[in-house]
Amino acid sequence: MGNAWAYVRVSTQEQVDGGVSLDAQRAKIASWCVLNEYPLTQVFEDAGLSGQRSDNRPGLQAALAACGRGDALVIYSLSRLSRSIRDTLDISDRLGQVGADLVSLSEKIDTTSASGKMIFRLLAVLNEFERDQISERTLAALHYKKSKMEKTGGGIPFGFDLSSDRVHLVENAAEQRIRWQVWTLHQQGWSLRKIANQLHDQGQVARNGQPFHHEQVRRLVQQRRGNDEPHHRQTTHDHLSATVD
Repeated sequence: MGNAWAYVRVSTQEQVDGGVSLDAQRAKIASWCVLNEYPLTQVFEDAGLSGQRSDNRPGLQAALAACGRGDALVIYSLSRLSRSIRDTLDISDRLGQVGADLVSLSEKIDTTSASGKMIFRLLAVLNEFERDQISERTLAALHYKKSKMEKTGGGIPFGFDLSSDRVHLVENAAEQRIRWQVWTLHQQGWSLRKIANQLHDQGQVARNGQPFHHEQVRRLVQQRRGNDEPHHRQTTHDHLSATVD
């Protein structure tokens, strides 16, 4: 029997939401090591880092480098190790190449056995499938809100105001005229800086009361190109076209 090396992690958001803390993970791992008579050599940690990638987490990389033949990398759950199935399997293969095992307490995974290896791979696939489903549901909800002219989070897009019910968006006629003018001039080949200067000459200002900067103009062009506005009615299009002309 070799040594146990622990790895713990929390993301920035999990720290805010009060998820499984680093101390709680350390305590669980220490208890397992005592029960299974593994000497806990060192605890590596990554605080405030996402689990989407493994190559940008120094604590994880140090833990993997420390593991040798007969050792075990002990984690609280697979989600602490990685949120990518590819990364998770790569980490398992890397441990296998040096003769080390992976132990995940929440899923009761121990890759010292063939059945443990099989369960590990199945759970990794299921975890990613669940995350993909959550992502799809979230995206569908955002599309639905846009179709209903509802605010979808973040700031209120330029060209719109928040309605009295604090949920739906209504068009701001003055800002919509600016949006359409920016798009029209851009389509005519004007540079972003030239458009910003034109707005300044006309006395147009951004929401902060300052003259338009070319980067703000760029965002308006990108919004129009990507159709990011919650809704665009033909009546508005006709009115704005007449205004610009």
